[in-house]
Amino acid sequence: MYSGVFPIAPTTFDEDGALDLASQARVVDFLVDAGADGLCILANYSEQFALADDERDTLAQAMIDHVAGRVPVIVTTSHYSARVAAARSRRAQELGARMVMLMPPYHGATIRANEEGIVAFFRAVADAIAIPIVIQDAPVSGVALPTALLARLITEIDGIRLVKVEVPSAAAKLRELIARAGPALEGPFDGEEGITLLADLDAGATGTMPSGMIPDVLGRVVWLYLDGQRDEATALYARYLPLINYENRQCGLLATKALMKEGGIIISEAARAPTPALHRATRAGLVALARQRDPLVLRWAR
Repeated sequence: MYSGVFPIAPTTFDEDGALDLASQARVVDFLVDAGADGLCILANYSEQFALADDERDTLAQAMIDHVAGRVPVIVTTSHYSARVAAARSRRAQELGARMVMLMPPYHGATIRANEEGIVAFFRAVADAIAIPIVIQDAPVSGVALPTALLARLITEIDGIRLVKVEVPSAAAKLRELIARAGPALEGPFDGEEGITLLADLDAGATGTMPSGMIPDVLGRVVWLYLDGQRDEATALYARYLPLINYENRQCGLLATKALMKEGGIIISEAARAPTPALHRATRAGLVALARQRDPLVLRWAR
């Protein structure tokens, strides 16, 4: 349950910005068919910041129902308020989520909790649910989570079993965190589209939570590595690294949607305003790199 690839499912909209639940179901089927060990929904790469509360509930219910137990589902329930985060997490559990993922509490560029506030926040969420918690250590929150604090959260609060580390020098942080937290940390994962995956696996990561662009490839890399076939994992990863780099540095969350649209999985690759569409040249570069490698995302719906 705490190893492998758990891709982030994008949220699909039509050209007018309304939820497209038919495309959303095909996204789920693609990710499962691609060999995902689990799915993460309502995350930053799912444009959770552009969703209304009732839409979050609609999406969580629709996707968990459509997964139908084929793989575990993580629901992202981040919020500044411990009360709201706990309520979101309880609701995710009621809908069938197997885990929840949260960033530390923050609002805007300046409103942050201190260390004791962060501990109290995660304790309140853990007390509200009976499913595991993933702490997301991501630059978007602007909250520094030193390894000593992360280890304290993991060892002192029952239910916190996983951490997704996607900050600079992730491998070094994972290595230190694994040493500090010991067996209480059951799932050290990385993220950030898997751009540092090999270094993070070398540091002790057991899985990755990348975008939904090439879960078939990144899952194979992880399992080859964990099976002791590092050379094979490295060779496969190296073949796709230019595409991963292009996604990470040029496209962001729109890359997955562009290739899913190109492959016929979804009807529209639109994001909600004010997120701009990819520049035509940037999109063309992405598609060209992908076609050279022929990933499943371009073939699955054909």
